Amino acid sequence: MPEQQIERQLAFVFDLNKCLGCQTCTISCKTLWTDQPGMEYMWWNIVNTMPGRGTPRDRDQSGGGFDAQGKAQAGILPSARDFGEAWEFNYDEVFYGGKGQSAYLHPRRPGSNGDSADEAPDWGPNWDEDQGAGEYPNSYYFYLPTICMHCTNPACMEACPREAIFKRQEDGIVLIDEERCSGYRFCMEACPYKRIYFNPKRFISQKCVMCFARLEQGVAPACVRQCPGRVRHFGYLDDQESDVYKLVKTWKVAIPLHPEFGTQPNVYYVPPLAPPRFDENGDIDEENPRIPMEYLRSLFGPEVDGALAVLKQEMEKTRSGERSELMDLLIAYRWQDMFTPFVEDPGKLDRSQVRS
Repeated sequence: MPEQQIERQLAFVFDLNKCLGCQTCTISCKTLWTDQPGMEYMWWNIVNTMPGRGTPRDRDQSGGGFDAQGKAQAGILPSARDFGEAWEFNYDEVFYGGKGQSAYLHPRRPGSNGDSADEAPDWGPNWDEDQGAGEYPNSYYFYLPTICMHCTNPACMEACPREAIFKRQEDGIVLIDEERCSGYRFCMEACPYKRIYFNPKRFISQKCVMCFARLEQGVAPACVRQCPGRVRHFGYLDDQESDVYKLVKTWKVAIPLHPEFGTQPNVYYVPPLAPPRFDENGDIDEENPRIPMEYLRSLFGPEVDGALAVLKQEMEKTRSGERSELMDLLIAYRWQDMFTPFVEDPGKLDRSQVRS
């Protein structure tokens, strides 16, 4: 399918060396967008611990994207249980049943009739949070935020037989026309990042909308604006003064997740650095990073080697007393520079337009 011609493309850069896994971005999205019936289990923004199985479960092995001939290919259709159902808790027993001193809150899977089942959950979003990999003293993990990638060549759009998925002409945001969507879920199969959810109450697919109603009032997306660690840079890919352009195009340290799927995602990542390993004698092994390069290549492709090399080179420059434009960008001294021109105060939003 030929790429849809758009005027400009908005993009994100997430700096994985600054992400704390605090989930502030996740909660800001949840409270704004997914509080309606059928959306209880949805987390359009999620931050997973890597190495890990992701959200939905085993996301990176679920397939999708495009084949060698450029045709959208179906991957695994994740179930609500793979994403992690919205658990029920025994609130009545603990708070109103007179057992406050003897009973404690514990989660239960929702039953098929809407009541809580007695079965304990065996999976949920971030089920393997902070577990990571490796053995002491060389254990490691890092946090990986994921949202809809608002791809230049979206496999979900190619797979939809109803033509319900489209890219906005003015900014490249990928949206679902809920009036046209019939809940076939071919988009969920085709999306290699598995960032599309199914609403069983409305029988439609739903996903991140890049907070377009905020953007139209000059306000950055909620996940970007609320990040306390200044992890998220946001802007137009063709704006040579933007952080996004400089990190992706100029310095080439921000790279896509799973480029092999062929969707050309517009969420980029500054890959994680790691301390060196300890050898069998307890001495520092400078030649081998804590996070295996083969694992990082499996996520970000071969460009991760060059990105990490540039990061290390610029860090060495600052240690020697020189100034580095790249380090200044990543430190983000002024939050306004991170997502210009979307710097308006969200407190001044026209609330009637935010959820329209």
